[in-house]
Amino acid sequence: MSDRDSKDPVNNNRRNFLKQSIAIAGTVGGIAALGLSAPGFLRSAAYAAGSDAPEKAVLNIGFIPLTDCASVVVAATQGFAAKYGLTINPSKEASWAGVRDKLNTGELDASHVLYGMMYGSQLGLAGPQKDMAVLMGLNQNGQAITLSKQLKEAGVTTGEQLAAHIKKGGNPLTFAQTFPTGTHAMWLYYWLAHYGINPFTDVKTITVPPPQMVANMRVGNMDGYCVGEPWGARAVFDKIGFTATTTQQIWADHPEKVLGCSREFVEQNPNTARALVMAILDASRFIDASEANKKATAKLISGKAYVNAPTEVIEQRFLGNYEDGLGNSWQDKNPMAFCKDGSVNFPYHSDGMWFLTQFKRWGLLKDEPDYAAVAAGINQTKLFSEAASALGLSVPSSVMRSSTLIDGKVWDGSNPAAYANSFAIKA
Repeated sequence: MSDRDSKDPVNNNRRNFLKQSIAIAGTVGGIAALGLSAPGFLRSAAYAAGSDAPEKAVLNIGFIPLTDCASVVVAATQGFAAKYGLTINPSKEASWAGVRDKLNTGELDASHVLYGMMYGSQLGLAGPQKDMAVLMGLNQNGQAITLSKQLKEAGVTTGEQLAAHIKKGGNPLTFAQTFPTGTHAMWLYYWLAHYGINPFTDVKTITVPPPQMVANMRVGNMDGYCVGEPWGARAVFDKIGFTATTTQQIWADHPEKVLGCSREFVEQNPNTARALVMAILDASRFIDASEANKKATAKLISGKAYVNAPTEVIEQRFLGNYEDGLGNSWQDKNPMAFCKDGSVNFPYHSDGMWFLTQFKRWGLLKDEPDYAAVAAGINQTKLFSEAASALGLSVPSSVMRSSTLIDGKVWDGSNPAAYANSFAIKA
């Protein structure tokens, strides 16, 4: 290995990955199917009707320091963006509210963003109304609900024990999520309600930016929180809390972060949007391709410019190796995933509709929305399908999928109004 390779494990692994893929493909057609040819070949094959050069080649893409920003960082720094005619300037943001505001003003062209935040912005919830677009999913799974060591010392380590503890009365417990309409708020509320705890009347809930969760728990500002990794693992590592549940235990292969932008950006820059999806899809496939790639990516994003956390704190849960701080360890069967042949990334309408059902459940929406129409307007399935097909990734035949959540309820998008109204605990 050269000195350059030893200093840059992601580039080294990417070069090896591309060499192996080209060797396997064997023919020009096979290489194109893998998305490994020059971008011009793919463009001329898929979009021969006219020029598909990016309308805007230099992009400011936001991210919050979380493990699941990995595909954006890899695309920006490891040559994937350049492969599709783009330069990505990754912009580290302090809070999800800041991301929302910069997407609204155009300071950010697109961002690693909370799924539910995009739907909230579309409907004018928790901020000004803005027509938004979900270009693709960035990951599934990989978040966690953390409870404090003080609760553990009080004999509370499970949801059932937490419910019993709350029923005893006393000062209400405080739980933190990262944004009112975001994924972490919805996972937290769903989990609490599953154990009979009303998240709005039985406990206090506050909003805290992801990187500030651990520090706030350390000084006693909250008793529990839901956030993306590595901030669940960091609480265990620092011995200030434990993992009560992972979000994949609430909903296996749940939608999580997305690549989001304004609708205006897609309408004005359709070729740029398609190229951006291709670049991040390619980076996502690279991350998921091997354990070595995941380790190299964990090391890359651990830097101060990105997540700013020890590599070992990021790496283990990245690889699916979990310890909960209670003496239990396991290899998770549904760890954070970035691609899985594109199944992670397809912007299913039903995934977006699920967030709308929870907005209705918790009183964020007073009236029933047109669930299907809202999702069809936001989720850019046609654009995604063009990009994924050019890379040889699978595209689902339906914009809906079916899942069973922790409470046994099946969500398939077929009757969202009935689903939203079916919960015993709601606003």
